[in-house]
Amino acid sequence: MSLWRSRSDRSHGAGPSRRSLLTAAGAGGLGVAAGALGHSVAANAAPRMALVSDVVPFYGEHQAGIDTQAQDRMHMAAFDVTATGREELIALLTEWTAAIEQMTRGAEVGQDGATGGDYEAPPEDTGEAIDLSASNLTVTVGFGRSLFTDGRKARFDLGGKLPEALISMPHFPGDFLEEARSGGDIVVQACADDPQVAVHAVRNLARIAFGRARVRWSQIGFGRTSSTSATQKTPRNLFGFKDGTANIMSEDGAALSEHVWVKGAQGPEAWMNGGSYLVARRIRMHIETWDRSPLGDQERIIGRTKRGGAPLSGGDEFTEPDFEMPGRGGPVMPVDSHVAIAHPRVNGGVRMLRRGFNYTDGSDGLGRLDAGLFFIAFVVDPRTHYVPMQNAMAKNDALSEYLRHTGSGLFAVPPGVQPGGYLGQGLFEL
Repeated sequence: MSLWRSRSDRSHGAGPSRRSLLTAAGAGGLGVAAGALGHSVAANAAPRMALVSDVVPFYGEHQAGIDTQAQDRMHMAAFDVTATGREELIALLTEWTAAIEQMTRGAEVGQDGATGGDYEAPPEDTGEAIDLSASNLTVTVGFGRSLFTDGRKARFDLGGKLPEALISMPHFPGDFLEEARSGGDIVVQACADDPQVAVHAVRNLARIAFGRARVRWSQIGFGRTSSTSATQKTPRNLFGFKDGTANIMSEDGAALSEHVWVKGAQGPEAWMNGGSYLVARRIRMHIETWDRSPLGDQERIIGRTKRGGAPLSGGDEFTEPDFEMPGRGGPVMPVDSHVAIAHPRVNGGVRMLRRGFNYTDGSDGLGRLDAGLFFIAFVVDPRTHYVPMQNAMAKNDALSEYLRHTGSGLFAVPPGVQPGGYLGQGLFEL
């Protein structure tokens, strides 16, 4: 069966598709020059083709971008809703749904895309992803507590639908949160194997939202810091250590059911069944201080070897740590090591599905990198599966000395969309 298929047919309102990667290397300079010729050659252009092996299905029981195999790049943005009416918000989510469905299968946004519309009107698609493949793009949308209430009264008639688990995130010890990097009414997580495809997705949703929602904060990430499939190797964070060894994998349906997917919710919260909760934390790493630390100290702080990722108690990367194994002056696995504090065994058995990314945002003007981990995790209930663990790490984890939490967000991620529906439909109609 061929991996290629024509995308020229617009009969389903999908808009024009991106061309294949065959010409991507020269697309950046060619696109502007060719723009003036677009209309004159469109009628005679060869049918556009797209590689279909890198398309993640949009429709399904759960939103894509949660248990999907983790991609290499991420662009996350939180929006503040400026619309005042419930129907206006529903219309925005409906338009977003259509645009996301198009972008995730490699099509341009709208009926006319980036170049097929009226010269006297702005294009429906911003165009920077022309000639790029779908790149396994997933777009995941969640709702913040502030969408439901401003703290005094309900918004959009949603006060009675606020899930109990969608708490105001507590202030953890050592937090240095910046308001401009935290919170938000709606979050959009765009992940792809090509950074431009991820940025294109957020940019187009922000364009569609103009006048109804504005970007509160955004973050670009590179280099995933956890695996979500047994077929992926464990990646490394900016401290050089393997990260997410004990992560929940997409193949582990039982663990996903227990620790990630909401089920059995009744009454006003029934709209969350099949959904999850997204925790986002921007964690700046004190890179320069860490880089001056001896290798032995680094390994004791993490609780694993730097090269292979094995616990200090022995074995390989996936060997269960032995926290009782004696060493000189105490356990081989230091009681304040990151592994010892974060392991499910010492946290009531709770686990999370992590999808974090490294980030680098230049320097701070003092020659220090503003870089670190953009932590993302999906959990069934943040009250049981995140808050207690983060409290323990903030108080007792030796690694905390090298970290500074500067951004935070918690969002209720509704279930997936079925054809003809829209994101978050159950919130407004159940």
